[in-house]
Amino acid sequence: MRAIWKGAISFGLVHVPVKVYSATESHDVSLHQVHDEDGGRIRYERRCEICKEIVAYKHIDKAFDDGEKTIVLTDEDLKSLPAERSHEIDVVEFVPDDQIDVLRLGNPYFLEPEEKALKPYSLLRQALEETERTAVVTFALRQRTRLGALRVRDNVLVLQTLLWDDEVRTADFPVLENTAKVTQKELAMAGQLIESLAGDFDASQFTDDYQEQLKTLIEAKQKAGEGIDSEATFGVQEDEGAEVVDLMEALRRSVEARKGDEKPKKKPAKKKSSA
Repeated sequence: MRAIWKGAISFGLVHVPVKVYSATESHDVSLHQVHDEDGGRIRYERRCEICKEIVAYKHIDKAFDDGEKTIVLTDEDLKSLPAERSHEIDVVEFVPDDQIDVLRLGNPYFLEPEEKALKPYSLLRQALEETERTAVVTFALRQRTRLGALRVRDNVLVLQTLLWDDEVRTADFPVLENTAKVTQKELAMAGQLIESLAGDFDASQFTDDYQEQLKTLIEAKQKAGEGIDSEATFGVQEDEGAEVVDLMEALRRSVEARKGDEKPKKKPAKKKSSA
């Protein structure tokens, strides 16, 4: 992994220099656009509306248009902002872990301590674990001031961006103002279905079906060209059947289907008594 940023965690008078790494990566198949008639690659041009020339990235600045005047902001202008110059991950407060709303969570980053900062890094990590607290922090990254959550994952401190309060929408659905009566029998049946699907989350047990099928499709077209046989490539797709309208009937069928999928557990063999 390559560090994308260097900074320091700051809480009280404690200063912990760290390197910041992106904690995730995309494995999606890379696709580009082509002309459907001749397969030619479609490319987007950065063309100036005044001189009509194609402009290289190094000659592109940002600008704000207020409707009457365009205010050009150069890279130097943006770098001059105090927040942009700061490399502090400033701890604002420590809150209970369960107070961080998952709806606010954004991009995660691993924090690696500088060798000289291993002890304060370890101290902060252990303190967060033992107090079951998350550090709410502010920091600047990629021309944005950000709110973040600093927490522990295994033996590493993880910094995860949080959405600002005005970035989270309020769900306002008039249909939810109506009351739907749920019977105890329906609730019990739903509980049975939930219990039949209960388990401990293990992300390694899940695969991205779309990406796997996309790779299969590409391989099939490489071998067979345009005229591929979908049934031969992906198998026969089962008909899902008509929608079951009755809720209790749908729950009953779901529970029965789950029972049919479960393999009976073998009873342990009885130990022979010694003579």
